[in-house]
Amino acid sequence: MAEQKVSLTAKLINGGVAGLVGVTCVFPIDLAKTRLQNQQGATIYNGMLDCLTKTVRTEGYFGMYRGAAVNLTLVTPEKAIKLAANDIFRQKLSKDGKLPLWGEMLAGCGAGTCQVVVTTPMEMLKIQLQDAGRLVAQRPAPAPAATPGPAPSLVAPPAPQPCPPAPPRASATSITLGLLRTRGLAGLYRGAGATLLRDVPFSMIYFPLFANLNALGRRRAGFQGDVQEKSPFLQSFMAGCTAGSVAAVAVTPLDVIKTRIQTLQKGEGEDSYRGIVDCTRRILAREGPSAFLKGATCRALVIAPLFGIAQGVYFLGVGEKLLGMLG
Repeated sequence: MAEQKVSLTAKLINGGVAGLVGVTCVFPIDLAKTRLQNQQGATIYNGMLDCLTKTVRTEGYFGMYRGAAVNLTLVTPEKAIKLAANDIFRQKLSKDGKLPLWGEMLAGCGAGTCQVVVTTPMEMLKIQLQDAGRLVAQRPAPAPAATPGPAPSLVAPPAPQPCPPAPPRASATSITLGLLRTRGLAGLYRGAGATLLRDVPFSMIYFPLFANLNALGRRRAGFQGDVQEKSPFLQSFMAGCTAGSVAAVAVTPLDVIKTRIQTLQKGEGEDSYRGIVDCTRRILAREGPSAFLKGATCRALVIAPLFGIAQGVYFLGVGEKLLGMLG
């Protein structure tokens, strides 16, 4: 029993470290993905690079990292649960060191289901912070100052209407307290069904594909196919990148639906949604099928290195080494 506890602890450490490293590297692209997916009417950003350029110009360099603190705080348990749960399910479903494809998909399904308990509130808060800059950019520019005319008029012209003041910048704490006060714990779990609908298929695609790519060439090299055998860093990294990008693009339509449902503040003329079916119907009617692929490139560019780094760090065995030093 002691060995199993140490093994689980090591997996949790590996997953946490992997998530922290990965998110730090790719968060700006994730911010661009959220803003592009939430565009409904007026086009503010014409792609990922345009979005990042305008974000830096108007909000500064650290504007690209709005919401990163939430991700960095919660990505440790999220990635730890996801990666460790998949390993545990694979071990339970394996017989004689072999796991059929249906077992790999079932293990991925279990991992995706387990992580939702952390993923939903994490993304709920992150999306509000990431999208705030887009909403400010939609606001009308203040009216220019009046220039003196050739001759004063006896009737004073109407005073220009001032632009309404920008709302104060929200923080993750204020959003959390506001949701708990007005909607209770369910407020933090808005879009849980859509998150589950996205993460379960993603994990069912990602984990089996990663496992098979990561095992390529290992038997030829003399390995016995042991599921605990570590692969070389580069092989784990490339397998994570490839499997991550394929799974990310495959579930992008579900990610668009989830992002739209979880976005609380809407811009002028933008739709609000009552659920998954209502969101799907409104997007199809107003924006057409192509809207479901908004942010697909960004999502692939986020998930590929994120899971490549995650799997590389995970298979380096940081947790095992740390526990060995402490022991």
